[in-house]
Amino acid sequence: MATAPVEDQRRLLEVQALDTWLQQLAHQRRNHPSLAAVAELEGRLGDLHGSLVDSRTAVADLEREVAKAEADVEQVRQRAARDQQKLDSGALNAKDSTAVLSELEALARRQGVLEDAELEVMERLEAHQKSLAEVEAAHGELVAAKEKAAAERDAAFAEIDGAARGVTADRAAAVDGLDPALVTLYDRLRTQLGGLGAAALRGNRCEGCRLELNPGDLATARNAAPEQVVRCEECGRILVRDPDAA
Repeated sequence: MATAPVEDQRRLLEVQALDTWLQQLAHQRRNHPSLAAVAELEGRLGDLHGSLVDSRTAVADLEREVAKAEADVEQVRQRAARDQQKLDSGALNAKDSTAVLSELEALARRQGVLEDAELEVMERLEAHQKSLAEVEAAHGELVAAKEKAAAERDAAFAEIDGAARGVTADRAAAVDGLDPALVTLYDRLRTQLGGLGAAALRGNRCEGCRLELNPGDLATARNAAPEQVVRCEECGRILVRDPDAA
């Protein structure tokens, strides 16, 4: 059976308490509510992203349609203006004047059709621009909410990490000077047994597994030499006897 100074065994409970605190801080960091908030907002942003892209694409396409419609109308207007100048000049003979008048009528009809098409596209563009503005506003609100949640997460992490650094320093000080073999055994057991490598023996119960030792095992633990490192027969953890003196 391994041996270690009695005081080192008792101080092991201090180390265990600090390690447990570090575990709790790590758990808080992994499960902080802000993480779920950020993830939820990222999911909503992802869902909205497709709508935002589609809306922006639709607006851009309609803007190109409006530009083309305006260009088509302007082209007809310019042609009509040139024809009107020819008529106004008085230089055309009767036959040419008749032809130009006929063309002006056709251009007027064509311009009406194009202007109606232009108006229809502009109305569609206006509706899509309104929709895009709503989607962009919703997107902006989600981005702001995510940034706020991320800032809360970062602030919480900074606080937790600061506390962890302090506990880690306290742990290093608590371990300093302890029997190396005892610490090695403790660290190995702590890794194997869910973070708890040493526990107090209170009455007839191991505080690690919360089980009562049978009379024989309890007698063996109580009667062992103080320097002997006793292990719980139920869970295998180091049993620190006389914890009130720790």
